[in-house]
Amino acid sequence: QAQVTESGGGLAQPGGSLRLSCAVSGIAFSAYPMNWGRYTEEAGLEWLVGISADGGRTWYADSIKGRFSISRDNAVNRLYLQMNNLKPEDTGLYYCTQGGTHLGTPRGPGTQVTVSS
Repeated sequence: QAQVTESGGGLAQPGGSLRLSCAVSGIAFSAYPMNWGRYTEEAGLEWLVGISADGGRTWYADSIKGRFSISRDNAVNRLYLQMNNLKPEDTGLYYCTQGGTHLGTPRGPGTQVTVSS
C-alpha cells in the first residue's frame, strides 16, 4: 500500500501560481500511472489530471487544461503539479493518488490550496 505525503499548498492570489509535490513510498512508483485530484465543497472529490507511469502521456480535465501541468520524477518517487493562473474556484484540498484517468483512494493528508485576494 502506498504511503503518500502531499505538500506545497498555501494561499495564492487569483492569477497566481503554486507548485504541489507528492512524495510516494511503499510501491514501485515508476510502475504506476498517477494523478492529482481535489476536494471542494461545490464539487466534492474530483479527478483533475493524470500521468502515465513513464511520464510520456498526460490527461487533463477541461477545468484545468492550459493552466495546470503534471510531471513526475521517477528517480525520487515524486509527483508534481504546477498550477498557474489560479482561480478562486481552484480552492480545495489536493490529493495525489494512483491511477491515470480516474481518482484512486486518497491515502495522504492532502495539501490545502486557497485562492483569494
